[in-house]
Amino acid sequence: MEIIESIDNLQVQDPPGEDFSSADLEWVKFGTAERCDDVALIPYDRVDAFIIGECSCVECPTRFHIERGRKRARGSLKQYKNDEYLEYRMYWCSFGPENYGEGGGILPSRRYRLNTRNRAAIPQSMRGCTCHFVVKRLYARPSLALLIYNDRRHVNKSGFICHGPLDKDAIGPGAKNIPYVCSEVQQQTMSMIYLGIPEENVLEKHIEGIERYGGSDAKVKSLACQYVQKLGMIIKRSTHELDLDDQASVRLWVERNKKSIFFYRDSSESEPFILGVQTEWQLQQMTRFGHRSVVAVDSTFGIKKLKYPLCTLLVFDSRQHALPVAWIITRSVAKADVAKWMKSLLDRVHSVDPGWKANGFLIDDAAAEIEPIREIFSCPVLFSLWRVRRSWLRHIVKKCTNVEVQREMFKRLGQIVYNIWGGADLAVSLEELSLDFVDQTSFMQYFMDSWVPKIEMWLTSMRTLPLASQESSGAIEAYHVKLKTKLYDDSHLGSLQRVDWLVHKLTTELHSSYWLDRYADESDSFLNVKEEYIASTSWHRALQIPEDSVSFNRDPLFARVVSQKDRCLSRVVWNPGSEFAHCDCEWSLQGNLCKHVIKVNMTCDNLDSHKSSMSFQSLKNILMDLWKKPVDDSVGLDISMAWTHQMLDQVEKLVRLNKCDDIGLVVKDMPLKWVAKKHRTTCGRQLSSVITSPSRTKNNRNNSSAPKKSRKRKRVSRLR
Repeated sequence: MEIIESIDNLQVQDPPGEDFSSADLEWVKFGTAERCDDVALIPYDRVDAFIIGECSCVECPTRFHIERGRKRARGSLKQYKNDEYLEYRMYWCSFGPENYGEGGGILPSRRYRLNTRNRAAIPQSMRGCTCHFVVKRLYARPSLALLIYNDRRHVNKSGFICHGPLDKDAIGPGAKNIPYVCSEVQQQTMSMIYLGIPEENVLEKHIEGIERYGGSDAKVKSLACQYVQKLGMIIKRSTHELDLDDQASVRLWVERNKKSIFFYRDSSESEPFILGVQTEWQLQQMTRFGHRSVVAVDSTFGIKKLKYPLCTLLVFDSRQHALPVAWIITRSVAKADVAKWMKSLLDRVHSVDPGWKANGFLIDDAAAEIEPIREIFSCPVLFSLWRVRRSWLRHIVKKCTNVEVQREMFKRLGQIVYNIWGGADLAVSLEELSLDFVDQTSFMQYFMDSWVPKIEMWLTSMRTLPLASQESSGAIEAYHVKLKTKLYDDSHLGSLQRVDWLVHKLTTELHSSYWLDRYADESDSFLNVKEEYIASTSWHRALQIPEDSVSFNRDPLFARVVSQKDRCLSRVVWNPGSEFAHCDCEWSLQGNLCKHVIKVNMTCDNLDSHKSSMSFQSLKNILMDLWKKPVDDSVGLDISMAWTHQMLDQVEKLVRLNKCDDIGLVVKDMPLKWVAKKHRTTCGRQLSSVITSPSRTKNNRNNSSAPKKSRKRKRVSRLR
C-alpha cells in the first residue's frame, strides 16, 4: 500500500447507516517509511457513531475509554500543519492497556487523571489489549476528524487474542452463574471437537459431564450449549500460523504455552533448533506408566518430509499400548544436545515425583547416542528391530514383483540378523545374498547404497544390547502408523515444512486422540472408541485368534491362519517362528507387523521343533555371559552365580504375574517380610534418646537452656 505524506487530498468518508465501524472505511497509510499508521477522514459529528460501531464488533465486543486527551483554543497557533489537532483523544479498548491476567505486568501509576467512567466492568477483566485509535479534530478544518488506527487487532503484546468469543481463556462478570466445568470435562469436549465428532454428540456428553458435578435445568443446558458452540468456534478458527514467518510463529507459540514446554532453544549460527513439548497430561502419564517400567523412543520420524525430524518418547500403558509422553523436534543428534533436553525432561518429571525412575530405555536407531541415556536415566538400554524389519519388508514388496522372491529374500535377510550369535562371516553372507538375487537390481541397489555401509553398526547394536519383544515393537509401530496417518494427510502436504503446523497438529488432534482413548478405557465410556483403542495393536488383535485357527505345513514349511470373519479365507505365513516371517495379508504387505505373524510366532514358542525368538535368545546370551565361569572355584564364580539366579527369579515372577489372572495367587506365594516400626521422634531425635532418668533430664534441661542464655547475651553485647 502506498504511503501518503499529506492529508490534503484525503477523501472524506461518510458511510450510510446509524453506526459504522473500521470495516466500513477505506484506510490509507500516512507517515514515513519508518513509521506509518492507518488513517481515514470522517465528519466530526460522526465520531460517536464510529465508536459505537467499533464497540459492537461480533468477534471482540468491547468498550473504548479515553486514555489520553488534549485540547487547544482556536487561534492559539499562528503556524500549523494540515494534521494539527484542535482536540486530541486516544481511545483504548477497555480490556487494556493493563494486563491483570496470568503472566501480565500491571503498568505503574500515572501522573495524570484517567477517565474511568466507561472502563472495563472490573479491573481484573483487563487483559493487556493493544487495540487503540486516535481521533483528531483538525485545527485547519474543525468540521472534520482524522482517525488514526495504531492497532486494529484485539490482541495482547504476545500477539494472541485476549478477550471475546475467540479467546479460549476469556471469562466475564457473569462467570459465577456458569455451571462448573472441570478440566476433565473440558478436555473431553475439546478432544471430541478436534476429532470431528458431531456437535449434537459433543453437547450430549458435555451435559452428562456437568451433571456429574451438579444439577441440571434449562439454564444449565442453555449455558452448556453456548459453551460448546463457543469452544467449537474457537477450535475451528484457530490457526497454526501465528506469524507469516515460521520461526517467529514458533516463538509466539512457546511464549503462549510455557506450561507445555520442557526445553526450547532457537536456532542460531552456532546452535541448532530444539523444541521439547510435553503437556501436563503427558507428564502425568509419564510419571504413572514410566515409573519402574520401560521408556521407548520413536526416533527420526519425517526425516525426509518435515522441516525438522520428530522424536517421540513413549511409555506403555495398562494395556501395553505405546502412549506418547513427549515430543522433541530437532535435527541435532549430538551427544551434548541430546543430554540437555533429556536432563530438562527428567528434571521436570522429578519435580512431580522425586522418586521416579525408569527400568529401561528402548531405542530403535543404532546411530542413537547411548551414553546420555545411561548417564541421565541410569537404566539399561534395549534395542527394537521394528524399524529394520519395516524398512526391509516395505522395499522388498515395493521393488520385487515376484511373491516367492519376496519371501525368500526376506528370509535370507532374517538369517543374516540371526547369525549375529552364530559367528558367521558378514561379508560372505552379503556376497552370497547379492549373487543369489543378482536379477533383483532395484532392491539390491537400494540395499547396497542404504544398508551395507551401516549394517555392521546395526548388527553390533543387536548383538550387544538386549532385544525388545514383538509386543513392544508392535506397539511402537502402531504409534508410528497412527502418527503417519495424522500428519501425512493430503490436505496438509503444503504445511510439512512449518514447525508451527507440526506443533499445532501434535498438541491438538494427536493429543486429543490419545487422551480420549485413555479416558474411554478407564471410564468404560465411548465403547466404540474403547474397542478401536484395544484393537489398535497387532498383538491384541492376535490374541483374539483361537489356537485351532493356526495350522502348519511341513514341506514346504509355512503356517496357515484361518480368518475369523470369513472361515473360507485364510492367510499364509512363510518362515514361521521368525521375526522376519512373511504374510500375504494387506497389512503385512505395507511393511507392518501383522496379527497373523504374531499369532503364528506365539504358537511356535510352545513347540520344541521351532527355535525361540530373538528377544529370548538375547536374554539367554546375556544370562550365559553373566554366568560365565571366571576362574575355577573362585569368589567371582559365586558372585556370578548369585546374580544369575537373582535375575532368573525376577524374570520367573514377572512372567507368572503377567500370565496369572488373579494377582492374589501370586501374592499368596510370596515370602512374608516383617518391617520394623519406626520410632517416634521429637525435634528430630529418637524417642529412646529423649526418655531418660529424671535427674538426667533435669541436668539436660539446664544444659540445653544455658547455651540459649549465652547466645542471647552475645547478641545483646553485639548490639551494644
